[in-house]
Amino acid sequence: MKHEELIKCTKDQLNARLKEIGAAAKTAEGDVLDALLTEAQDIRDILDQAKKREQLQGFADEAEDPAPGAGEKGEKGSADVKAFDKRGGALKAGAGVRFSARIATPNVRASLSVSQTAPVVHTAPDLNQTTNPVSALIDMVKVVPLNGGETYERGFVKDYGADDGGSTTEGGAYNDVEPSFGYATIEKQKVTAYTEEPEEMQKLPNADYDSVIEGSVSKAIRRYLSRQILVGDGSTSKLKGIFYNPTKESERVIDPATDIDTITAIDDGTLDEIIYSFGGDEEVEGVATLILNKQDLKAFAKLRDKQGRKVYTIVNRGQTGTIDGVPFVINSACAAISNTATAEGAYEMAYGYLQNYELAVFSDIDVRRSDDYKFKNGQTAFRASMFAGGSVAAWNGFIRVKKATTTSGEESQ
Repeated sequence: MKHEELIKCTKDQLNARLKEIGAAAKTAEGDVLDALLTEAQDIRDILDQAKKREQLQGFADEAEDPAPGAGEKGEKGSADVKAFDKRGGALKAGAGVRFSARIATPNVRASLSVSQTAPVVHTAPDLNQTTNPVSALIDMVKVVPLNGGETYERGFVKDYGADDGGSTTEGGAYNDVEPSFGYATIEKQKVTAYTEEPEEMQKLPNADYDSVIEGSVSKAIRRYLSRQILVGDGSTSKLKGIFYNPTKESERVIDPATDIDTITAIDDGTLDEIIYSFGGDEEVEGVATLILNKQDLKAFAKLRDKQGRKVYTIVNRGQTGTIDGVPFVINSACAAISNTATAEGAYEMAYGYLQNYELAVFSDIDVRRSDDYKFKNGQTAFRASMFAGGSVAAWNGFIRVKKATTTSGEESQ
């Protein structure tokens, strides 16, 4: 279905269409499979936008003056409020609580704080949000829940034999075509976040207090992980990122020899250079996803031909979208090709199937509260931790673009 038809559908119809796409994808191939993937991504974006509109309407409804007796027992959502009350109260009492290490970021609920001074000061009944600090990349890679685990190994095929089959003389030995395999080891790493709040924060209702703390530490951990998926160097508390090159060749999942280091600026051939460099020698891979810096997306959008027409057709959907039909996702951990200050050899883009990266979640988010550390200053400290790990889990699952060195740049001219 086309985008114009999809936006007219109800949520139930869109979900039903996703099931149809899932069934069709089992036997689809080539362009048909690519089209199904594009339509599924479009449906997901439409549902996300609808959810955001519902949330905004909820904020607007909560801002209205409540009718007499509103909020009594039996009110819709009272079970959720009681759960928030219980957790918020536990935090204030100094007990630890656990939040699910879900991928979706919780929304900050409306809060109201009135300070009865002279003159009376009223606080707005909601919290204005700032720009989203978390890349959507974390929601698009493959998540493997492994609560209580320590290490996760993923086997993959490196090749199906270095030599071709061939003819053999009578009585001669058969041609060897032995495949080779590799393993990606994902180890448990501790990820933490810490924040301090003034004691006045405790004047918030329990439910609001709980949601503000959960939202802040969850965003911090998600932002860290979304960057580590790219730049993690595999050391203590770090993931093995797409841009990571282990010292030992046996531990490498991406061969650095496949890196593209000849792109000195974004032009009308940049996208083709990346797409046709990805994959093996015998086929062009299906549509994968490009991970890039927002500055480079801007450079793609501003490029014009000699007649002043846009070279690339870009469709923006917040943090994601398409460039000439090729999906992209923005992540600021990528260096920018269009930034002249980018150091030589710095990784700038990655292109591949996002499911080729596996994020292992070994625990939920554990939040603790303390009033002792800065008792004199009236500060309440919060710390949050979880255990996670990640690695590329398919041989050459991504192709990477890095800043051209002076030598390679001269050779490409």
